[in-house]
Amino acid sequence: MEHKFSKEPNYTPAILLLEDGTVYHGKAAGKIGTTTGEICFNTGMTGYQEIFTDPSYFGQLLVTTNAHIGNYGTKTSEVESSSIKIAGLICKNFTIQYSREQADDDIQDYFEKEGLVGISDVDTRAIVRHIRDKGAMNAIISSEILDIAALKKQLAKVPSMDGLELASKVSTTEPYLIGDPAAKHKVAVLDFGTKRNILECMAERGCYLKVFPAKTGLAELQAFNPDGFFFSNGPGDPAAMDYAITTAKEILQQEKPIFGICLGHQLLALALDIPTYKMFNGHRGINHPVKNLLTGHCEITSQNHGFAVDPQAIKANDQVEITHVNLNDETIEGIRVKGKKAFSVQYHPEAAPGPHDARYLFDDFIKMMQ
Repeated sequence: MEHKFSKEPNYTPAILLLEDGTVYHGKAAGKIGTTTGEICFNTGMTGYQEIFTDPSYFGQLLVTTNAHIGNYGTKTSEVESSSIKIAGLICKNFTIQYSREQADDDIQDYFEKEGLVGISDVDTRAIVRHIRDKGAMNAIISSEILDIAALKKQLAKVPSMDGLELASKVSTTEPYLIGDPAAKHKVAVLDFGTKRNILECMAERGCYLKVFPAKTGLAELQAFNPDGFFFSNGPGDPAAMDYAITTAKEILQQEKPIFGICLGHQLLALALDIPTYKMFNGHRGINHPVKNLLTGHCEITSQNHGFAVDPQAIKANDQVEITHVNLNDETIEGIRVKGKKAFSVQYHPEAAPGPHDARYLFDDFIKMMQ
């Protein structure tokens, strides 16, 4: 590993330009190039590689509030999908030298192999305060174009996340199987950008899973003869996913257990004619307090979403019961459908900030299938 500690940092200048004209100057991190997306921030102190590879971040420029990124390197086994899914990284200290013996690579090599453009040595505290006050917006990072006028022209062409369908772009293209074929329960997974750890949490609880592309219809799902259905997490605007909403409505009529996480939670709501909306900032981090209204317990949760379900519409809908609420802003974090074995949560129960505060949700899904 000695060569890892002799690598020189990159001094190539880079620019971050926000949609409202705000400019930040820093240094290149990762690949030299240009990238665009909607800027957001994550408050997690660890787990940067899991965040980078979470498909729910597709199309997002990520600001990390933790000051040091790269200090424990990267490891092949610590990914949530087949590749980096964030559109770009914005950080304070991009640390190429790492201290973990188990790491496979340094973050610079990792980013270059994955083709990810980033910027470091910027005031991330100022950037986060700006986004917090002004709301989520598009932005551009470049270490090859330093002309602000040219960057503004390129940024103007980037579509808004509002109304953008992205799940089909990160979904599997072919069905695949996970778990023991002799397992007690069979689960049909609609992959809108699922994380590997979610699937593993179900497989280790005695589920045999078949993971289907996002636009799979009910007939193909039923051919697997599943005991339950899972709607995964994923990126983009759920209201733009007419194909998934239609399938979710059809699955609701099958009277089989349904579990949804994150985007899957929003799609279950939309299938019940409960609208979603784009949040001012979204929730992204591993420190969000959520209250389980059924037990009275509070969970420390991992979250990553820029859309949410309409609380007033849920309260007016007699088909649905609210099961979880966010203690920071009272947004809806969980619902269940009255008279059916169907429930969902907005957060990520497979993640471990609590560390296992929310793993019971997988157990609840298994019990429904018994």
